[in-house]
Amino acid sequence: MSKTTSQSLKSIVDQIFSQRRISRQVQRELMDILLSQPTLSNQDHATAQRVFDAIRQGQLRVID
Repeated sequence: MSKTTSQSLKSIVDQIFSQRRISRQVQRELMDILLSQPTLSNQDHATAQRVFDAIRQGQLRVID
């Protein structure tokens, strides 16, 4: 994953956790970043997994 893409991913994830919620639009942006890459670094994979785990555990609210 390129450095710019990793920075975009980190920026979005930081925003999500600071607000403790994720909108459908931000969720789509996150998925677009993740799916635009043929492979993810271990760090980027762990970052994305952290978001999905937090949603499943109810630590993040999904809003419209």
